[in-house]
Amino acid sequence: MTETVNVSGAPATRPSTDPRGGLFKVVALAHEVLAGIRPDQYDEVTPCPDYSVRDMANHLVSVLRRVAVLGAGGSFMSVPHFAEDIADGDWAEAWAVSVKEFDAVWSDPAVLGRQIGLPWGPVPGVVASVIYTNEFVLHVWDLAKATGQNPTWDPEMLAAPLANMHRAVPAEPRGGQVPFGPVVEVHEDAPAIDRLVGWYGRRP
Repeated sequence: MTETVNVSGAPATRPSTDPRGGLFKVVALAHEVLAGIRPDQYDEVTPCPDYSVRDMANHLVSVLRRVAVLGAGGSFMSVPHFAEDIADGDWAEAWAVSVKEFDAVWSDPAVLGRQIGLPWGPVPGVVASVIYTNEFVLHVWDLAKATGQNPTWDPEMLAAPLANMHRAVPAEPRGGQVPFGPVVEVHEDAPAIDRLVGWYGRRP
């Protein structure tokens, strides 16, 4: 999954007036997971089959940088898809540096009403917050799964992505312009993170 996909642009329900709590929590969790990657895991394949652990770590850092730039009114295309300036193993350190800029932008409540320029068109910051919470959750899960980590998924991280997943990416079609596999069915009583990743074609 990449954050450039149009299908993730329309939450099914009106976001809460301030959904940033989940975004901040998953950004903090990402740092823990990045710090837990071992050198022997860099070339392992993640549940996103085109991404190794190295690729996904570089992409995650790039997404964090991009979210900070977008929140400040900058251009989506000004940040590359992968943060290729980071040496292997330095992802957690790079994340900590980028979090400072992210926090400076997204801690300001004014960002919620700001128009965020995504590739398919501008959305309010309150909507972008939900989109990127979902993006981070899925890719942090990808990394954790590939590296044998079992992080704790705070319910606040998952609430908005779960509420919006059916509209954001319908069950059909999948493939092509919708870069997700078929829905993986999980029990209705399964943990929230399993239900979320299953909807996006991951096998919990």
